[in-house]
Amino acid sequence: MKDVEPIIEDWRRILAEEPKSWALFKNGTCVTVMPPDDDLAGHAVSILKQWGPVRAGSPSGDFTVRRLTDGGGWVVMCHHPDILTYISLDEVMLPETPEMIIGLLGRSKRHADSEALEILHVEDRREQ
Repeated sequence: MKDVEPIIEDWRRILAEEPKSWALFKNGTCVTVMPPDDDLAGHAVSILKQWGPVRAGSPSGDFTVRRLTDGGGWVVMCHHPDILTYISLDEVMLPETPEMIIGLLGRSKRHADSEALEILHVEDRREQ
């Protein structure tokens, strides 16, 4: 299994301004949880289980690609505002890879995560 710490750090950087708690799934999908309840992981799983699968001809197949301002990759967003997928520069052949390819990669990772539902990390940002 690859080291997940760099991926966790990527998400901490991406969500630095975001006050939400979040869960990182096996294939790189992040689900933000707001307002957080007592079971952050369970809440994130329920969101991804319901809204993560890709169904042809539905809004779940749509995506928006946002290039990170620091040039460190892209975030692929879908029809649910709390589900995001990170695509690093290491995952594509060229930094100029078309957004369509980036979006399709992110969408496939989200779908895989919605089937596996395997959480690697939960970031609890609730005030202690």
